Amino acid sequence: MLKRERQAIILHKINLHNKILSTELCKEMGVSEDTMRRDLQELSDQGKLIKVHGGALSHSFSQVNFMPSTVYSQANKAIIAKKAASLIKDGMFVLTSGGTTILELARALPPGLKATFICGSIPTVLEYMKHPSIDVVVIGDKVSKNSRITVGAEAINQIRRIKADLCFLGVNAIDLQHGVTDNDWDVVMIKRAMIEASQKLVCLTIAEKMNSFQPLHICDLADVDILVTELNASDPSMQPYVAADIQVL
Repeated sequence: MLKRERQAIILHKINLHNKILSTELCKEMGVSEDTMRRDLQELSDQGKLIKVHGGALSHSFSQVNFMPSTVYSQANKAIIAKKAASLIKDGMFVLTSGGTTILELARALPPGLKATFICGSIPTVLEYMKHPSIDVVVIGDKVSKNSRITVGAEAINQIRRIKADLCFLGVNAIDLQHGVTDNDWDVVMIKRAMIEASQKLVCLTIAEKMNSFQPLHICDLADVDILVTELNASDPSMQPYVAADIQVL
């Protein structure tokens, strides 16, 4: 594979997942760690990503306020957010993770909605605070610089004391065999706690992330109650998920 082709794949994955691991890229492309390190360094020098130990981050991680114009697949995420917002009713307690799709959900909430949102994502909390009538509860603990979300034992303990009606997760990868997966251990632990603390799990993802998996397991497909993408439920690519007894929006 030519360097230009490798780097195009790297940039696509960084847009899609926001964080990439060198080991996974090496395995996928069949190259050495030295080759991948040089590719990431070159892309970092060009200002196209942020090189960190063990991989790279999207430039979105250096921002607290995400502008829609800088969000990958923003139009599709806005469609997902509108569908997801229709599930939230007055009086509900709602747990949400972080990520740009969840941010779109925050922007799509009806102005008259009266519900309580519980979240540890700094950008998402800031977006919730703009809403005129919802209550916002911030989960507190150490802030992960990589994900802009509170992580750690105290955050998990706080989540475990909650009995939420809905949990909305921004999904990094989902497939039939592995379920919902991610590549950030701290975020995985937070998401697992959110799922356990909620009556119903709603996963939000652009279709491009479907049928893919990452190293760390969050939950099985059987744990997902509702899957929301930009596609219609009748789309052929959604039928295996419908057959798995998941409500598809």
